[in-house]
Amino acid sequence: QLARIQTDSVVEMLRELYPDLHFEIVAMSTTGDKILDTALSKIGEKSLFTKELENALERNEVDLVVHSLKDLPTSLPPGFTIGAVCKRENPFDAVVFHPKNCGKTLSLLPEKSVVGTSSLRRAAQLKKKFPQLEFRDIRGNLNTRLKKLDEKEDFGAIILAAAGLKRMGWENRIGQLLSPEDCLYAVGQGALAVEVRAKDQEILNMVSVLHDADTVLRCIAERAFMKHLEGGCSVPVAVSTTLKDGQLYLTGAVYSLDGSDSLKETMQTSVCYPQQNEEGPDDDLQRVGITAKNIPAQALEAAENLGVELASLLLSKGAKHILNVARQLNDAH
Repeated sequence: QLARIQTDSVVEMLRELYPDLHFEIVAMSTTGDKILDTALSKIGEKSLFTKELENALERNEVDLVVHSLKDLPTSLPPGFTIGAVCKRENPFDAVVFHPKNCGKTLSLLPEKSVVGTSSLRRAAQLKKKFPQLEFRDIRGNLNTRLKKLDEKEDFGAIILAAAGLKRMGWENRIGQLLSPEDCLYAVGQGALAVEVRAKDQEILNMVSVLHDADTVLRCIAERAFMKHLEGGCSVPVAVSTTLKDGQLYLTGAVYSLDGSDSLKETMQTSVCYPQQNEEGPDDDLQRVGITAKNIPAQALEAAENLGVELASLLLSKGAKHILNVARQLNDAH
């Protein structure tokens, strides 16, 4: 349902921009939708929610695919690119409480309360902050997870992305928003991506109008950070970005699975550059899977470099070891 709402919202924007075009929505399900009894971090398949959709793109059965950006790997398969990153919804994580805990916050939950989350990143940060709580895996789409929370007594609360809840119209269920001080968010969280065939210039030009420059720059920095760290679903990597007065700030962190070991740093760079119309060999330049010709190339490059530099800084301080241990522990469980 959420995927459908997200797709409809993108098609709605395109219909307004291109009233003469006909848009047909094709619904599909993916491996990630079918395997619901295994933790995401255990399945180990990078393109869990994207492979079937990309096959359809490749066979020209569809022309564009709408994803949550956080589901897309930092390197796309050859022949594909992210042609648009739409304006980001709130990227924070949100706590939804069991009706009996209504009005509480995480810190006020009774000791040994069980909190559900399918994310190693959320669990690692919150275990450290709330050692009195227990964190347990919960999978399934948003509807399923909320049902599990409300109808059973297994969970005192669950953690979800605020963006998904807002898009579903369930904002009233948010009991607590976790600011980056509480919990840094996932790379690309809250942003929608439109994936297209990299060589399909017509479609690429059509969807590029949906690019939100601030969101693109923030997400390129976040994705470059993750890519340089070689992070993925199976290790806790988290970020937070802001863009203010032409300065892009990126905070990035890596965690051990229980959150006891972590590294966190912040860096900034200027992304204030004029747009230059240079038609050259760099036409099809992708940055961490994103093609954005209508945003100044120097700004995109600065954002990507920021992510790489921050990752390099963390690696120089021992991030590799933390991530390797997290990966091994996760694989062993």
